[in-house]
Amino acid sequence: MRFPMRSLLSAATAAGLVVLGAAAAAADDGDFTIKDPRIKESSGLAASRAHPGIYWTHNDSDDGPYVYAIDSKTGETVARITMTGVGRPRDVEAISVGSDGNVYVGDIGDNLGGTWKNVWIYKFPEPARLKDATVKATQYVVKYADGPRNAEALMVHPKTGRLYIASKKEGGGGLYEGPSRLSTSGTNVFRRVDDVPWVTDGAFSPDGSKLALRGYFWAAEYEWKDGKLGARHGVSAPLMRQAESVTYTSDGKALLFGSEGEGSPVVRVAVAGAGKSPSGGGSSPSGGRAGGGGSDSGGGNRNLVYGGLAVVAAGAAWVGLKRRFRR
Repeated sequence: MRFPMRSLLSAATAAGLVVLGAAAAAADDGDFTIKDPRIKESSGLAASRAHPGIYWTHNDSDDGPYVYAIDSKTGETVARITMTGVGRPRDVEAISVGSDGNVYVGDIGDNLGGTWKNVWIYKFPEPARLKDATVKATQYVVKYADGPRNAEALMVHPKTGRLYIASKKEGGGGLYEGPSRLSTSGTNVFRRVDDVPWVTDGAFSPDGSKLALRGYFWAAEYEWKDGKLGARHGVSAPLMRQAESVTYTSDGKALLFGSEGEGSPVVRVAVAGAGKSPSGGGSSPSGGRAGGGGSDSGGGNRNLVYGGLAVVAAGAAWVGLKRRFRR
């Protein structure tokens, strides 16, 4: 992600980081900073199932077939996995860990507004030992039933193992369901099952009862039952320079929000009820058939976000332009 208009946000970013620092200081244990200088565009985040406290991430475009394991206690990289057998990744935007013991990597971005004839999903077994390694990955060809589109969110349901992709589109995208079993011999067609807002990442809760989605300035949990979106409950997403990633902690009690940029922060936000359905008024935008109210968890963080938004309002236009023209 290279864009010459970074100066447009210089003052706003500085003020925003002050706000973010206050939010992080007030958050529960679990906040950390990604320290690896090779990770400049962390665009996805997923909690390890095999190694408590470890989170998988990856760069966006132009990095190569690499996935990084980060220790949340130190922010240090404890393993870099190099995938083989997948060709040259084009625009890796998402990562998810399935209950089948595999890590799924979504090469699903399309910065030209939906022009690629197909995108790809890569899969490799989560390693038993954390060390730098080269692994043979499985590659799946993916298309959408209603034509090409840009996407940044890939989610694997922990109970059914079915994969979902949320497309990214200004004014609202779609939630797409993959086939019950992915095939390496043909094209895997994902079909639209619901409408969603402009999404930059998503994750299922460990018990599969909720789907969390986030955008640049919002986040929400959706109740999930029988493969469908239910009521939406707002979550107090922290203000970040470029909000690109979200995942549940392994116990499902909180969400971790990540951002792009070298030395990028990962911020923990407890979810309302810590597994129980929240109630009350929500703050996330409308979108999709999943209506209903909700409550924000961590009201202090929400107030910080709203205050910071007044400072970084000019950055909203920059973000939209950057994502549209960065390639």
